[in-house]
Amino acid sequence: MSRPRLLIVDDHKVVVDGLVRLLAEEFEIAGTISDGRLVLESISRLQPDVVLLDISLPHLSGLAVLRQLSARRVDVKIIVLTMHEDPTLAVEALRMGAAGYVLKESSGDELAKAVHVVLTGGTYLTSRLTKEVVTLMSGVTDPSRVELTPQQREVLRLLVQGHRAKEIAANLNISTRSVEAIKYKTMQLLNIHSTAELVRYVVEHGLVTFCIGWCAVGDHAVAQVLRHLVP
Repeated sequence: MSRPRLLIVDDHKVVVDGLVRLLAEEFEIAGTISDGRLVLESISRLQPDVVLLDISLPHLSGLAVLRQLSARRVDVKIIVLTMHEDPTLAVEALRMGAAGYVLKESSGDELAKAVHVVLTGGTYLTSRLTKEVVTLMSGVTDPSRVELTPQQREVLRLLVQGHRAKEIAANLNISTRSVEAIKYKTMQLLNIHSTAELVRYVVEHGLVTFCIGWCAVGDHAVAQVLRHLVP
């Protein structure tokens, strides 16, 4: 009986060597690669049953790889194996098609268990993130439990005032990419999927204090703010 085939995608040799030692007795190691750009070709050539995919890869991130695999409908089980203990990243990975999310500090037994779970059609999530991930995926977060950083609040305040990302970046002396990243992470935190929805949520739940010549309250205020947003 053939053993399940694993493809390991990680750019740290010491991590790869450790994974091979941990897993080679139970699984067949189909190959190891360190460049996200090679994942598609390697899956086609090596035909693994499960891919252990790091998020932080050179040239093409693990999330970008997931996006590619999803767009091309590649039929392979993906377990994200990462150092990032971040529930928003876990949610994003699962929504992009990952079948598992495991931390690199997990035991070899837990990783092997994750492989077996996804091989049988299940989804495996490291227990340390389960509660937060379920909360994020079940609906918009309770506003009373939202904890935003001062920078997140300032970006939201300027966004609600109708400023574009470039204007916000100039105002806060940060890059446009940083503004987009802050906005995106906040949307992930709130389980919100569009800028318009984000603005409405911020206004209706009073997450920031702002005025635009008038104090924004209620649906009319939201409508006024949305007029300033870039589609």
